[in-house]
Amino acid sequence: MSHSQLERLQEALPAGRSEGAHPKKTWVQEWQVALKRDKYLYVMAAPGLLFFLIFKYVPLWGLLLAFQNFSPYLGFWDSEWVGFKYFAEFFGNPDFMLLFRNTMAISLLNIVFFFPIPIVVALLLNEVRKLAFKKFIQTVIYLPHFLSWVIIVGICFLILGEGSGVVNQLIVEFGGQKIQFLTEPNLFWAMLTAQSIWKEAGWGTIIFLAALAGINSELYEAAQIDGATRWQQMRNVTIPGIKSTIIVLLILRLGQVMDVGFEQIYLMASGPVAQVADVFDTYVYRVGIQQGRFSYATVAGLFKSVVGLILVVSANRLAKKFGEEGLY
Repeated sequence: MSHSQLERLQEALPAGRSEGAHPKKTWVQEWQVALKRDKYLYVMAAPGLLFFLIFKYVPLWGLLLAFQNFSPYLGFWDSEWVGFKYFAEFFGNPDFMLLFRNTMAISLLNIVFFFPIPIVVALLLNEVRKLAFKKFIQTVIYLPHFLSWVIIVGICFLILGEGSGVVNQLIVEFGGQKIQFLTEPNLFWAMLTAQSIWKEAGWGTIIFLAALAGINSELYEAAQIDGATRWQQMRNVTIPGIKSTIIVLLILRLGQVMDVGFEQIYLMASGPVAQVADVFDTYVYRVGIQQGRFSYATVAGLFKSVVGLILVVSANRLAKKFGEEGLY
């Protein structure tokens, strides 16, 4: 073969290919290799994957109800398709702004007052040097998490009830007048926030304590050598060490901003506080389950999910813009 023929043959070959080079693997072949290499890891992950598949992804099929006049007797495919009829009805309903106001107000109170409490408690526990006392405090503040909302609300009624409530009895003993804690609309949101703090704040410290345990101890030693006080160590070492964890949990919390807890509000709600207690969760139950308007209730649920998705994506992008790792 002449030199000119060899040059033409090399030009005809695809770029990057050389004699004896292996063809690029397809994604199927790469997946097969990864599956064979990490088969035990995939076996361990299988239960979690099945959980999300069955309880998170398969139910997405039900979103079709939002675009149908759904009838259980006709099923998904035979029910009448109505397009965006129920969307227009839902957003045009006078109750929409009331539901949106109540839901957002309760969520904002939880973010402002409830979210920082586990961080503060974890920082305080991290400063405790007596291990036995630290474990005792952790056990005490963890316990309310294991109580159901029925018990929590029952305790609240016993303490704050107008008739035989302990607090009102003490107020009367000291010459005051009884306060209607449970039927006063102006106190309802504050009571929900206080209940959430009491029940879940201790349990929420677990993640932050784990993050604190992962901080390099050499950083504290270096700070001590430089003469830093305990407060300065907390401000310059501890808090920056758990900042990424705080940001990730805040992003996840923003994704649940429209989920304010059906059971708690349903148990606490009564006639006098109906205007401040009605949220999307209770509305979906009342309209969808009690009245049987499945398609209309699905629109409300879909709206909650879309708002949560938008908030998560926006917060994650904002975190990355400021140089943080973010959620993904």
